[in-house]
Amino acid sequence: MNAPLSPARIGTLPADADPAFLHDVLRGLAMPQKVVPARWLYDRRGAELFELITHLPEYYPTRTERALLASHAAAMAHHIGPHHTVIEFGAGSASKTPLLLAAIRPAAYVPVDISGEFLHASARQLAALFPELPVHPVVGDFTRPLQLPMLDDAPRLGFFPGSTIGNLVAPAAVDLLRSMAATLGPAAKLLIGFDRLKPAALLLPAYDDAQGVTAAFNLNLLQRINRELDGTLPVTAFRHQAIWNETETRIEMHLEAMRELAFTVAGQRFHMRAGETLHTENSIKYGPRDMRLLLQAGGWSPLQEWSDDAQLFSVVLAQASGSGTMQA
Repeated sequence: MNAPLSPARIGTLPADADPAFLHDVLRGLAMPQKVVPARWLYDRRGAELFELITHLPEYYPTRTERALLASHAAAMAHHIGPHHTVIEFGAGSASKTPLLLAAIRPAAYVPVDISGEFLHASARQLAALFPELPVHPVVGDFTRPLQLPMLDDAPRLGFFPGSTIGNLVAPAAVDLLRSMAATLGPAAKLLIGFDRLKPAALLLPAYDDAQGVTAAFNLNLLQRINRELDGTLPVTAFRHQAIWNETETRIEMHLEAMRELAFTVAGQRFHMRAGETLHTENSIKYGPRDMRLLLQAGGWSPLQEWSDDAQLFSVVLAQASGSGTMQA
């Protein structure tokens, strides 16, 4: 049994330790199914590894979505309209963003990401590509309330590419969409990516690649805990797992203990049995009806959808609820 949480027993931590990270890790390790929220996978090294993942042959979402943006940018711009301030949630490397910005000619661009170093580097690159475009990077966790910079009265477009919405179970996804609607305002639009439901034989390799990059990405979380929270987790005693959960229509990423383990984090003691796992990420896959229902529950009215011929991925444009319906 794990020792109960006790703030008084927390050891000395680095001065810059993130209290939210500490809270989530200690709370998650004390649960019967150990869990750490997926957002903590993305420190600088995690962001770099994920960028490598997006270029792997097994990982179809990024190249499929990029092709959709390239092929349909003009149509997207037509439905979005001119002179929007684009706020990108979880911007990362912003590798797909130039395709959108070139098409819609925005008033300003506000990338938001939890990894500050990675965010500022990508923001500088984007500013060089669009020298006339005001770029205002915001370091923050977009799953929590955000303080945005002072912006003009231009209408706002939220941009949420990738399949990040699938990392959240339904109640949390609805809460996030509602938070985005509140942040962006009543006249806003949202351009969002959804990974489509497909056979497990295609999904599993995308989360357990032959080169082991996804495994390194997952295991990096343990290294981050050790480094930032004075952890003693034996990283080599864990292995990466990707599992298809048919009932929940999601890929789950876990870190499995290969032997019985005892370790500490911030001075608190924890144990894991051989075969016990730490659940690190979900990636929920959506059918067309599921996408629309989720958006509507989150305060958004779907306007338009673009999908590839194989129905691997969809990009949906939605408007803050109260106007508009899905077009054919």
